[in-house]
Amino acid sequence: MLTRSRLRRWGNSLGVTVPKELVRREGLREGEEVEVQVRRVSDIRALRGRFPIKELQKAKEEMRKGWGE
Repeated sequence: MLTRSRLRRWGNSLGVTVPKELVRREGLREGEEVEVQVRRVSDIRALRGRFPIKELQKAKEEMRKGWGE
């Protein structure tokens, strides 16, 4: 299943959280090994057709954060 998550600081590393809905759907348990494919979403055109329109606008706003820094 394709899902999006935000990297978060975890000690000296970065961690990825798995959405609760995905955990339930896949029956995941703490300590289990999972496979993660990493790909940066940097082009809004890559999102087209993958997310409902409401989420697409939110994704665009998140991607714009920090552009002026």
